[in-house]
Amino acid sequence: MTATPDLGIPRLASPDLLRSAFRRHAAGVAVITAPGAGGPVGFTATSLTSVSAEPPIVSFGIGVGASSWPAIAESDHVGVHVLGEHQQELAATFARSGADRFGAPTRWRKGPEGVPVLDDVLAWLVCRVVARVPAGDHRIVLAEVVLGDPSGAGRPLLYHQGRFNGLRD
Repeated sequence: MTATPDLGIPRLASPDLLRSAFRRHAAGVAVITAPGAGGPVGFTATSLTSVSAEPPIVSFGIGVGASSWPAIAESDHVGVHVLGEHQQELAATFARSGADRFGAPTRWRKGPEGVPVLDDVLAWLVCRVVARVPAGDHRIVLAEVVLGDPSGAGRPLLYHQGRFNGLRD
């Protein structure tokens, strides 16, 4: 039998406990985009997950209070962009409330299904939304990959301890 090291004092479940625990979890950084009635919308996400290979389905979470939620709630298609370590400022722009996310210096174009496609990312996908699942104050969006381009150059951008970071060898 192995002795268990001091694990500290357990804390009751709370939003603060969840945030504190997940600050220790390194996650890849993506930007999710969608066409909106008032123009394109987008946000930085660290919750992107591959769900299924057949059919190819991804998921991501979005808060129902987020400025992008109304467009994501109505859109048939979304863009998923895997960011490279050279895109820390882009990730910060899409994470900042009230920012002009699609203004300069953001480079993008209108892609298939009217989805905003960001330039110079490691990979981008256009996905058809198949479900929006309630999950507390968020929705988990399930989206089937329609097409994309995984040929961008560079190393992935990560989010850890409240900061954007590059991958270390």
